[in-house]
Amino acid sequence: MSRPVPNPGILDIAPYTPGKSPVPEPGRKVFKLSANETPFGPSPKAIEAYKDAAAHLEDYPEGTSRVLREAIGRAFGLDPNRIICGAGSDEILNLLAHTYLSQGDEAISTTHGFLVYPIATMANGAKNVVAPETEFTADVDAILKAVTPRTKMVWLANPNNPTGTYLPFDEVKRLRAGLPSHVLLVLDAAYSDYVSRNDYERGLELVATTENTVMTHTFSKIHGLAALRVGWMFGPEHIVDAVNRIRGPFNVSTPAMLAAVAAIEDTAHLEMSKAHTEKWRNWLTEEIGKLGLKVTPSVANFVLIHFPAEKGKTAADADAFLTKRGLVLRALNNYKLPHALRMTIGTEEANRLVVEGLRDFVGGK
Repeated sequence: MSRPVPNPGILDIAPYTPGKSPVPEPGRKVFKLSANETPFGPSPKAIEAYKDAAAHLEDYPEGTSRVLREAIGRAFGLDPNRIICGAGSDEILNLLAHTYLSQGDEAISTTHGFLVYPIATMANGAKNVVAPETEFTADVDAILKAVTPRTKMVWLANPNNPTGTYLPFDEVKRLRAGLPSHVLLVLDAAYSDYVSRNDYERGLELVATTENTVMTHTFSKIHGLAALRVGWMFGPEHIVDAVNRIRGPFNVSTPAMLAAVAAIEDTAHLEMSKAHTEKWRNWLTEEIGKLGLKVTPSVANFVLIHFPAEKGKTAADADAFLTKRGLVLRALNNYKLPHALRMTIGTEEANRLVVEGLRDFVGGK
């Protein structure tokens, strides 16, 4: 019997695997630290705006997300006409791939880069080329070495998920200068709001001064709107025009749009979350290091913890041990990091409990 057959390459794609969600048990408090969600939730102003929008759910959204594009423009000093909004930055990444990649093309990502990149690449018939990293950090020279005449796109998460590492802006500029002019550089700045380094720039300047660079961002992280799926891209006019031609006309719902406007305008909520993250990121790195476990230096809202391959002390063993205590971290086998766990920075209580749990695990209790 004949049946529909997927396009070539589709069945070669490994499906995206999200972090596991905890299953509550009676009498046990559970902390989900596997998905890089903010422990504070969204701004109360965003929640209020979302609820207010419920009175008009019969109306289609404004098709270009104009009020949100204008709010983003005010917040970052950008031309709203060069901004596209989407159902999470994931949708925009896929739209970019659909617009610029096809059968026979190549796109470059790095060894431990975000899993959506190879999925978006291969879904459009292109080949995913992996450039090796150095110390869990993107390597500009390795990326440039991977370029061939077929290369059409380079994906760069900066900071990177799941490693938490970043490239200084001088290195990003060196990458752009070394790439052929027809290669689109996609800077994924999902975690940029957590960075406090003087040598970091999320990429807006590079986008503003080149014709072949875009920057994507999300409201899922520091703004706490992951359930609403809102993201955006800043790009050259010709790229915005091309992507808009295939973007769905109502891809961002009105409640999501208005909640995002309120969220980006509540700078006090953002600064509070950033300060908490920085304080506990430093504390966790130091305290976990004291236990003899290596932590990759992070600038994001999570830390990457490395475990030995010794039986009984592996990352999988630690994951099982912590899960029994209601502490759910992210296993990273699908990111080619089988000996590491990623921990989202949570509340003070959650952070202290993880360190206590790891201390008992290392000590064999």
